[in-house]
Order: sequence, then C-alpha cells, then structure tokens
Amino acid sequence: MKGQPAARQSSIPATRQSSIPATRQSSIPATRQSSIVATRQSSIVVRPQPMDSATYTASSRLQAAGLIRAQELLEQCAAMVPLPPPARPVTIADYGAANGYNSLLPIGAAIAAVRARTRPDHAIVVTHTDVAANDFTALFSTLNEDQDSYLAADGAAFATALGRSFYQQILPSDSITLGWSSWATHWLSRLPAAIGDHIHISHSTDEPARRAFTRQAAEDWHDFVAFRGRELAPGGRLVVLTLAVDDDGRAGFGPLMDALHDGLGKLAAEGVITAAEVTRMAIPTVGRAEEELRAPFAPSGRFEGLSVEHLETFDAEDRFWMRYQHDGDAEKLGARWAGFARAAVFPTLTTALDGGTADPRATEFSERLQATVAAGLARSPAPMSIPLAVLVLAKQHRPE
Repeated sequence: MKGQPAARQSSIPATRQSSIPATRQSSIPATRQSSIVATRQSSIVVRPQPMDSATYTASSRLQAAGLIRAQELLEQCAAMVPLPPPARPVTIADYGAANGYNSLLPIGAAIAAVRARTRPDHAIVVTHTDVAANDFTALFSTLNEDQDSYLAADGAAFATALGRSFYQQILPSDSITLGWSSWATHWLSRLPAAIGDHIHISHSTDEPARRAFTRQAAEDWHDFVAFRGRELAPGGRLVVLTLAVDDDGRAGFGPLMDALHDGLGKLAAEGVITAAEVTRMAIPTVGRAEEELRAPFAPSGRFEGLSVEHLETFDAEDRFWMRYQHDGDAEKLGARWAGFARAAVFPTLTTALDGGTADPRATEFSERLQATVAAGLARSPAPMSIPLAVLVLAKQHRPE
C-alpha cells in the first residue's frame, strides 16, 4: 500500500488450520492476578484531528501510528472468520482501547467487511477493554462524536467497554469472533524492577533490572496469548500490533527516551521534583523480537488452540521527521514529539510523584517536562526508529 514501509522480513506463510490436530495443549497456568497492578495497557498514538483540518485524511491517522498494515490484515480476517447466525451478535474485542482513536478506523473497516457478508440488521457488538484507570469518558466521547466512528457508519453496531487488565481472562470463553490490539501489549502488567540509570530498560546497563524486565515481558505475553486463546471463538482471529526491537535490540524512540531522561534530571536539579521521585520514574514498556513473540507457541506451533498465522516486523514511518525535512522547523519537530510523549507516557511518570497523579505539582511537572523535552529535541534533530511487529493469531476450528 502506498506510504507503507517495506517489511524487514517477508510474510510468514499462514498455518493451515486443517492440519492442526484436534488436541488442545494442556491447560494454561493459574491466573497471575496477584501480580497485576494498575499500569497502563494502551498508548495514545492517534491524536484527535478535525476533518476540516488541512492535514486530515483517514490514512494520515493510520500512518501516524503505523496502523496501515495491521488494518489490512484485520480486514482480511473479517472477510474470512466464521460468523455466528443472525440471532447471535458478531463480537469484536478491542484489547487496550485508550481513548479509542487507535482502533476507530481499523474496527470500522472490519465492521464494513463483516457487514458485506451478513444481513444489515445482524448486530455487531464491539467491546473496548482497558484497565479500570483508563479514561473511559474520553473513549465514549470519541465513539459518539468523532467523524470516523463506526457507530455513525453502521446502525446495527453497538459499543460496550470493560475496565479490566487483559493479562487475565476478561470475556467469556469461545465468544469473540474477531480481536484487535494495537499499541497495547508492549505495556507490562507491572514494573518488575527499578531502573537506576535511565527511564527505559532498553537504555539501561543494569543487568538485574534487564533480566527482571525480560522475565516479566515473557510472562505477560504468555498470559495475553493464553487468555485470548480461551476467549476467541473457534475459527476466530486476533490481530496484534506491538513494539518490536531495532537492530540494536532496543524498542525504538531512542532520541525521545534520552530527552525524557535528561529532562527529568534537569527538573530535579531545578527543584521541580526530587531525586527520589526521579528514581521511581520508569516507563514499563518493552519491544519484543520475533523469537520472543513466537515463544509461547514452541515447540509445536500451537498454544491454547492458537497458532501464528502471520508475523512480520517493519519500521513505521516517522511522519514528524518527514515534516521537518520539508519545513526545516526544529522547534515544531521537538514540540510534536514532546506532545506525543505527554499523551503516551507522562501519565505513567506522574504516578511516581509523591502525591501520585493528584500531586499539586502534577500539572507543572507535565508542562515543564514537555517544554524541556521539546527544547532538547529541537537542539539536536534526529529521526526516530519505530520498530513494530504485527501478528495474526488464529483459533483452530473444533473437529467435526
């Protein structure tokens, strides 16, 4: 598709479902609910933009988050998954919804593909999930007011929401026709260790902390996949877009991560925050290599009834850098990335203040950090590496 970066690895051939043995793997381990804390489970990467904006197009929203390829795969899945009879609704799950903008167009496209296969009054129910602390008011405002909302496009589509972590089972077994998750599974269920020398583990040289993050990342991905295996209906599909790793094994966004780390140090030196608060500040996200994404399915290629039907990695386009190359305005480049960071990760950093998100310094902290990050990036303009992975997981059909 025009504008889509070339994949670093060729598409992996789909697993033939007919060859999947009927025997499911053994039951999944006990739920690790005790270790799940209220960390974020979504990143806001698509920003609101009015339709009459000079730069608005539907594709610009998708390109901004590297979503084009993932949407293509979701539409393909919607065109082939088994549908329930009209007396039962088609069910779509959005795992890690945030404010709804990341999933608005992809789910709308999936609904259109499903609608082409069934009657106009066949109900389609979309369940948007996120942790309880998510701003669900913003989510429902998006669904009710945005020009791209699927609710406006399809009169038989309905929206619901669920405030629970997707690192446990949150929907009935064998109930989901189609699943979607974008920019969500890179968030860990909890912060497994303090990071003493940076705010992001991929930039840290603290080996015990790196091992703790690696273990947590493996456990969380295992659990996410396992519980989706329970929830998907036989023949269902789940499309996941998540952070991968670059050639150096990092989760991308290097200049931004360094600007955030340096900015926090500056705010501490100026007395805006304390050294103890800086020590607690970390972004509990990870990128995963292909072998880590495939690990739950080894060695048989199947796990909890699921198989990897498609997996590819690619470098998403840094549209802020492309604008900078066109206009040469370093201040705008820094401001755009600082605004992205404020939406995506500042809420997590704010929880480390002595008073948490209710700390009276929270607003000043965010404003000062945003300005500091913007200035730092403007001084040394550089493109961002944005390594992404997109997977299609398929639930095997039950034997006849």
